[in-house]
Amino acid sequence: MAYSFKGAISFGLVYIPIILSASVKNNDIGFNLIDKKTMSRIKYKKTCVDCDDKVVNNEDIVKGYQYEKGKYVIFTDEDFEKIKTQKDKNIVIEQFVELNEVRPVFFDKTYYIQPDGADKAFCVLLDALKKSKKAGIAKTVLGTKETLILIHTDGENLLLSTMFFSEEVQSCPAHKEVKVEKQELELATALINQMTKKFEPEIFKDEYNEKVKKAIEQKIKGNKIIKPREKAEPQKILNIMEALKKSLETSTKRRKAN
Repeated sequence: MAYSFKGAISFGLVYIPIILSASVKNNDIGFNLIDKKTMSRIKYKKTCVDCDDKVVNNEDIVKGYQYEKGKYVIFTDEDFEKIKTQKDKNIVIEQFVELNEVRPVFFDKTYYIQPDGADKAFCVLLDALKKSKKAGIAKTVLGTKETLILIHTDGENLLLSTMFFSEEVQSCPAHKEVKVEKQELELATALINQMTKKFEPEIFKDEYNEKVKKAIEQKIKGNKIIKPREKAEPQKILNIMEALKKSLETSTKRRKAN
């Protein structure tokens, strides 16, 4: 597995060289944009605005900051590296928090952490986070952007999750507060309990992805895509109490049948 980052985690005087590896892969099906008349691929060209739209090669493109209209200062990769201190290049844990205090809305991407030497220190940190159910908060510069980081465990692996800063997270739009009756809450809780099972991620498949693959095969063979017959949608019940009761009855019947 190719690594995404090579650096170190430190907390206190403990220093752990690490490698980050992607925890997920992209299963999207790639489609090209095509001119429907000529069946030729569409390309995007990078052009110079003030040069009669002349095409510019990638090696001639640099990053520039506009400090006045039409005036730029150029930044190279070397410039960005010069700005970084050793602290910016490493992941320094600034504090530990209760893992359940971190709201899911702050999470962005998650990576596996593997030791690159100092295996003992790595295992000590992993086991200590497991036992305490805590997570480390850190910051580092990934590329050209400072990133907030959470070091935590899923009970087996040591993970690094990039997070959004507080100013990037928007408030949830306000919703109307409505009084929930005791019986409604009891029925909803009973339905949740009735539908509760152990989480087994392998049973959840990307069914739409499979449908797209089959549709591609049909198109290649010259066949038309036929829309499958769909089951009639269940009747919508506007009364929440009645909907909960019927849902609980249906769930109970399914449970007994299985």
